[in-house]
Amino acid sequence: MPVQVWATWFPAGGKPQSFIQGFPLQEVDISGKSEAPFHLRAGDNGIEEESCRGNLNVDGHAIAWDLQYHSTFRVSMSSKGWIGFSRTPHSDAVFSGNITLDGRRFAGAPLGFGVQGHNCGYRHRDFWTWAHAYFLRGDQTSSTLEALTYEMPFGLVFRKAVLWHDGKEHVFRRLQETCDRTTPQWKFHSVASNGLRLEAAFDGRGTGLHRVPYLKTDCSGTFEVANNSLASASVVLKSADGAATKLETATGAVLEMVG
Repeated sequence: MPVQVWATWFPAGGKPQSFIQGFPLQEVDISGKSEAPFHLRAGDNGIEEESCRGNLNVDGHAIAWDLQYHSTFRVSMSSKGWIGFSRTPHSDAVFSGNITLDGRRFAGAPLGFGVQGHNCGYRHRDFWTWAHAYFLRGDQTSSTLEALTYEMPFGLVFRKAVLWHDGKEHVFRRLQETCDRTTPQWKFHSVASNGLRLEAAFDGRGTGLHRVPYLKTDCSGTFEVANNSLASASVVLKSADGAATKLETATGAVLEMVG
């Protein structure tokens, strides 16, 4: 089936488990170009502007969700014409609603926090590294960091990181990085145009690490994607005057690597 809906269960201290159900193109309903509000539906599953729902039955397991979310920051990480785009309409999303897995129900308002995004392209890239971190800061507004690298034609590499901090957006384009795809871990540093220095470290080791088979867009086979949606992250920010701020999360980050 060329259309897939995914759900992944990350039990505390246990091995992640993915559930993937396919649907024919005839069951897909998607909003048109520039049409608002956005929607993408397949069977009983759908993503809309500020909500998503799902209902999967895979290998004897029943998974359902009905979630609403809102945020204060959105960003387009990449938009490269025929290559595709990566957009994050909800970078600091707060989720409410319910999730049910084999009769176990989780509900809350709020239920949790994270990120919601859209990716589009005529094929998967040969390699990419993507990460997002959500930093809770007590009584202060939350901060988020999203970073993306991937291969482009003619040997070029796209690199970009966007920080949302204290209600301001900071863009970093020249990432100096070290990457270990076997563990996986990713570290990088950069300087924004306003002089803000960023040092970031994502650690995808641990029980949350999941290696998932992705279906190629021409349906000719699969390839492996390493993902940890319970990764840790730390960030050090240094302003032009030398003042430093440290942000950390033990489980509020996601790290994904291919290639």
